[in-house]
Order: sequence, then C-alpha cells, then structure tokens
Amino acid sequence: MNTPRTNVRQHILDTAKPIILGKGFSVVGLNEVLTAAAVPKGSFYHYFKSKELFGEALLESYFADYLAYLDQLLSKQEMPAAQRLMSYWSGWLESQSSEDMHGKCLAVKLAGEVSDLSEAMRLALHQGTDQIIARLADCISAGLSDGSLDGELDAQHTAETLYEMWLGATLLTKMRRDRSAMEGAMIATLKILNLHS
Repeated sequence: MNTPRTNVRQHILDTAKPIILGKGFSVVGLNEVLTAAAVPKGSFYHYFKSKELFGEALLESYFADYLAYLDQLLSKQEMPAAQRLMSYWSGWLESQSSEDMHGKCLAVKLAGEVSDLSEAMRLALHQGTDQIIARLADCISAGLSDGSLDGELDAQHTAETLYEMWLGATLLTKMRRDRSAMEGAMIATLKILNLHS
C-alpha cells in the first residue's frame, strides 16, 4: 500500500464510506473494509479500538467534509442568501435522487440503523445534524438581513423545520424509489420561505 502512515486512518474511512452507504453499517464486516482499503487488521485496530469507535469516526469525518462543503456554498457573498439556500436544497434533491453513491447522505443511511445500537454514533449524528441546522439558520438570518427573504421567519425554527422535512423526504425517496417526496419538499420549502418557484 502506498498510502503514507499519517493518512492510513483517513484512507480507511474514505474507503469504508461508499461501502457502508451501499450496504449499511451493521452488515458490513471489517474484513470487507480492510480488503478494499488494502490495510492489515492490526493497522485498523491501531486507529480504531472497536467497530463502534470506527463508526463514530466515520460519521465525524463525513460531517467535517459536509460542513466544509456547506460553508463554501452558503458563504458565496456574490449571491443573495436566499439563492444560496435554494442552491443547497436543489443540490440535495439532485444528489439524493441520483444512483451515484458518492453524494448520498450518510446521516440518512445510518440514523435509523445505529441510533438504537450505539450511543456514541447517535451523538455523532446528533451533533453533526445540529451543526448543519445552525449553518442553515445563519443563512436564513443573512437572507432576512439582505432582504432576499422576507416575512416573519424565525431563522432557527425555520432551519430545523426545513432540515427535518428534507431528511424525511429523503427517506421516502429511498422507499419509493422516486423523487416525488423531495419534489414536494422543494415546493414546501419555497412556500415556507415565501419564495416563488
């Protein structure tokens, strides 16, 4: 393996993510991840003392990347905040209705599966999603300040409502194998934000 020692931990996490997005956390064995990553079992246990701690690290890594993406998208000062916010939801609709595993949401995939199995992973999910909601609330506040959003919106409550709605719509999309739930979420989002399609 040509991966430098300092990057082995991240290499394992990066290799595992698409596998777990495809199959789920519980069903994927460590051997499958290690074989795909070309990493010996001893190296795995050097970085992760258990599968649960590996799962926690996987979620923390996922959210770190996701929040960096979100920060870049929502901080584009050249466009009004409402446009940045709608760009986020449009990207969500496209990525979560695609067949490509690369852009799928790990929070959606694992929330129902691991929340009752691992308190550490549940907390990682909770903290990660709270940080997403906080960034959405900040963008809504920016939209109220720059005039691109109007009305009597409570930024925090609106961000929570929208994020919860989109998570639910994404689960329904997985069940139905069509994007009607997320298309409905988009219509509802425009209405909640007092925007026209």
